[in-house]
Amino acid sequence: MIDTRTAPYAALLLRLTLGGLFLVHAALKLFVFTPAGTAAFFGSVGLPPALAYVTMTVEVLGGLALILGVWTRVVAILLIPILLGAIFSVHGAAGFFFNNPNGGWEYPAFWAVALLVQALLGDGAYALRPISGRSGELALAR
Repeated sequence: MIDTRTAPYAALLLRLTLGGLFLVHAALKLFVFTPAGTAAFFGSVGLPPALAYVTMTVEVLGGLALILGVWTRVVAILLIPILLGAIFSVHGAAGFFFNNPNGGWEYPAFWAVALLVQALLGDGAYALRPISGRSGELALAR
């Protein structure tokens, strides 16, 4: 049975954690590996280097949207392909455990499932939601 008193806060905690993880991963690509280095890595694993810039942009925008609670269900679903791409292009061949060389696929797979759970749960508490009948305006919903 779901406790309706605490479930919105569980969804909030999950939303903040997932959004924060995407921002941290984007920051790693932007400030540690650099955008050019990330693009070169994408190219080295057979992906179009330009996809690195798309991925970094989606990670930043998606992470912010999750943290703010804007279109949470849609954003969570749209972020899943990034993690599936990481599994199929890099981590899948390294085996299950993420501490294997080149990282395994357990962590991105768990992350993808957590995004699916977020999409099923919805926004949770303290999310910015569209104001009914007002185009483009958002309000904090508790």
